[in-house]
Amino acid sequence: MSSATRVRPPAVAGTFYPGDARRLATDVDAMLDAATPWTGAPPKALVVPHAGYVFSGPIAASGYTSLRAARGRVTRVVLLGPAHFVPVRGLAAPSVDAFATPLGDVSIDTEARAVALELADVAVDDAAHAGEHSLEVHLPFLQRVLGDDFAIVPFVVGSARAESVAAVLDALWGGDETVVVVSSDLSHYLDHDTAAARDRRTADAIVTGTLDGLRPDDACGAYPVRGLLVAAERHGLRTTALDVRSSGDTAGPRDRVVGYGAFALAAA
Repeated sequence: MSSATRVRPPAVAGTFYPGDARRLATDVDAMLDAATPWTGAPPKALVVPHAGYVFSGPIAASGYTSLRAARGRVTRVVLLGPAHFVPVRGLAAPSVDAFATPLGDVSIDTEARAVALELADVAVDDAAHAGEHSLEVHLPFLQRVLGDDFAIVPFVVGSARAESVAAVLDALWGGDETVVVVSSDLSHYLDHDTAAARDRRTADAIVTGTLDGLRPDDACGAYPVRGLLVAAERHGLRTTALDVRSSGDTAGPRDRVVGYGAFALAAA
């Protein structure tokens, strides 16, 4: 990339995940190696969590291990996650040319972004991306499983209609070269047992494509997940729950947990 390239710097390196490249690569690889291997062809889409790696990293790895066989084939990742800090209506795309992580820069697919910006409810909003972690934390996983030869089309999603999100996904669906990744945690700040029961219901709603059973208080990424489920039904995908746990199962106390789930969407 040229010196004129505009790059979004990491916002949560050193907090949500290691800021040192060697440590980051080692940690991500270890989580991937510990995850249950995926059998079959790589999925078309994933739903994976976005908390600090010590909490949600193992669950995210349960999803990302399914893309290891896609290395060298996947060249574009459509990445959607919820807005935590800046109010967003619809879908917000960045204007920059790349996102940086300690492992290097990940280019934006500018042609795909231009296609999305022609659609309703999609606009450029750099403020929505500046401090947002829901997309950034996925990039090191993608870099380790896919290598250096892929670009992203990132969107921060606010209170968007499922149909608006699905329209963007339909426009960028592509073929085997494109994977969709939706970022979402599940329940927030319940006790362990209450969270586990609620997250099981949410997981069932995701697996069965029951949009009415998926609300923002069930999953912070409910809006992009709902849009993905609409698109998945159109394209004949089947959803499999790979891993549903909480911070109480990984590294946190059990009286106030955050739930996490990893889901793969593949051809039925």
